[in-house]
Amino acid sequence: MISYKPLWQTMKKRGVTTYTLIYKNGFSAYTITSLKRNKSITMNTLERLCTVLKCTPNEIIEFTGDKAP
Repeated sequence: MISYKPLWQTMKKRGVTTYTLIYKNGFSAYTITSLKRNKSITMNTLERLCTVLKCTPNEIIEFTGDKAP
C-alpha cells in the first residue's frame, strides 16, 4: 500500500499548501483528493510534485504493508 504521509510533512516544511498546488502550480483538485485518499498518481504527477517542492520521491511517497519476499 502507498502512503503520502511524507508529502504532507514535506509540504509543511516548505510552507506549501494544497491551495498553492492547485492555484499557483496547476494541479487539479482531483489530484489533491487522490493524494489525500492515498490513491495512485501518475509518474508525471510525482515528477511535478518533486519539481515544485524541490525534493526527491522519497519525500513524497512511501510504501507500507506487506513486503515482497
